[in-house]
Amino acid sequence: MLQNWHEELEGMFDQMVEWRRHMHQYPELSFQEVETPKMIADILEGFGIEVRRNVGGRGVVGKIYGAKPGKTIALRADFDALPIQDEKEVSYKSKVDGVMHACGHDGHTATLLAVAKVLQDNKESIAGNVVLLHQHAEELSPGGAKAMIEDDCLEGVDVVFGAHLSSLSELGKYYCKPGYSQAAADAFEITVTGKGGHGSSPHETVDAIAVGTALVTQLQFIASRRVDPLNPVVLSVGSFHSGNAKNVIASKATLTGTVRTLDKDLRVFMEEEIRLMAEGICESMQATCEVNYIKGYPAVFNHEEEVAVFEKAIADSLDKEMVVRSSPIMGAEDFSYYLLEKPGMFFHTGARVEGMQSYPHHHPMFDFDEKAMIYAGKAFLSIVDHYIAVKSEEEVAEAVQ
Repeated sequence: MLQNWHEELEGMFDQMVEWRRHMHQYPELSFQEVETPKMIADILEGFGIEVRRNVGGRGVVGKIYGAKPGKTIALRADFDALPIQDEKEVSYKSKVDGVMHACGHDGHTATLLAVAKVLQDNKESIAGNVVLLHQHAEELSPGGAKAMIEDDCLEGVDVVFGAHLSSLSELGKYYCKPGYSQAAADAFEITVTGKGGHGSSPHETVDAIAVGTALVTQLQFIASRRVDPLNPVVLSVGSFHSGNAKNVIASKATLTGTVRTLDKDLRVFMEEEIRLMAEGICESMQATCEVNYIKGYPAVFNHEEEVAVFEKAIADSLDKEMVVRSSPIMGAEDFSYYLLEKPGMFFHTGARVEGMQSYPHHHPMFDFDEKAMIYAGKAFLSIVDHYIAVKSEEEVAEAVQ
């Protein structure tokens, strides 16, 4: 039966490409999605699937009811775009100035729509239910996942799985890791206040630029000397704004940056150390500061049992060599919120375009091999098959052997 599902999915490839390219041409930014969720909901309803719109704001939740009782499996895809100018010269280039799908969310959505069609057409072979989580606003904190959860998108769900296409990873491979697999992402803003004055009389001032520069340098001391090198952490200052004239010593400087951690205790430690460092340096240089520390998405924690299920499902239905145990990455994902509520896991699907220059996510030339949508979809179907597909006597006997 699963082989038939996979074949049906393959038969929908042209439709997946059409959906994906339409979304690529008409991207919508986080929390500004209007036409995309409408398109998703209309398509799902056209399949005969029960749909709830405006979940948590702009999310869409579909539910497929199997013919027999059983577990409820949730599958998630995000659909927001990024404020980046599309620089690719392709027929499906973004038509919205300054906005593009530079992270593959259009592919995620097209994949889950095709998976939904296959499962809805075969609901008589399902003992349980499938919840389709089409999520808005993954790219911009506070994200859409948390709001959708608060709006009961996980009601009755037993396990939850998510997939992400990866433009720099080998096509036909799946990448996963039990435990922490993606980082928590926090942000900070430090405003330094000194005493401004004339550039010719620095001794009469407290130079905010000098204080801020010392901060940029010394903040790295936290990561390099206060943290166990075996416990991953990233601290990056992304902006520094101060002054507006060459002969004026600035009275204020503002630094912003990001902190990435896997360990939850280290996450707390980094906030404490940044505050202490900023306050200490400013006091020593006769300035003051205000530290605004913003908690972003928590780290993605894949549950051991669900990772094992995923690996077995791929091994049984496709090829165990397609699964790669990967290292954690310091990029963030608000799929982490689902995993705080329910057991599950998040995996990456290789989508590199072979024989051509590949570009990373969030790059203006980003693209991916659309065949990766087939691989991601097959993985979802294999997961559903493992949990809730009705097995024939022959399939049961074969599994036992």
